[in-house]
Amino acid sequence: MQCPFCQSPDTKVIDSRLANEGAQVRRRRECLSCGERFTTYETAELSMPRLIKRDGSRESFNEQKLRRGMMYALEKRPVTTEAVEAAISRIKRRLLSTGEREVKSSRLGEWVMDELRKLDQVAYIRFASVYLSFDDIDAFRETIERLETDLSPEMRKHQISFLENE
Repeated sequence: MQCPFCQSPDTKVIDSRLANEGAQVRRRRECLSCGERFTTYETAELSMPRLIKRDGSRESFNEQKLRRGMMYALEKRPVTTEAVEAAISRIKRRLLSTGEREVKSSRLGEWVMDELRKLDQVAYIRFASVYLSFDDIDAFRETIERLETDLSPEMRKHQISFLENE
C-alpha cells in the first residue's frame, strides 16, 4: 500500500478489524519512510453475473433498475426504505451466490416477486401484473387467490389486507 503522504511503497499494518458488519476490513497502517499513520478499508470486489433477457440478449446487472422496479410496485405503500434496501441486498446476495457468470432475468424476476410478497401484497400484485403480463381480470384473481392461500400466519399479520372488513 502506497503512503498517501509521501508516496512511499513501504507501509506496515498496525491493526486490523472488521468493519461495516463484517463486509469490510479496516486496517490501520504506518509508513516506514515518513512515520505517518493512515487507515484503509478493504472490500471484496465481486462481479455481478450478466442477465440473459427473454429475447436472448444480455445486459449487465443494474441495481438502480432493480430498485426503480421495486419502488414503482411499492409506490404509496407503507413499506420503509430500510425494508426495501434489505430486500435488494438479499436479492443481490442470491445473485452472487449462484456463482454463475450469467443468470436468466426470469430467475431474478422470481426473486423480486418473492421479496415483494414478503413486503406487501399490493406491491406483489402490481409487480406480478407487469412481470407476468396479465391479460385479464382472471389472471389477477388467480394470483390473489394463490397469494391468500400461500401466505403464512406470520406474514399475514404484517400485511394490510385487500379488503377493509378482513
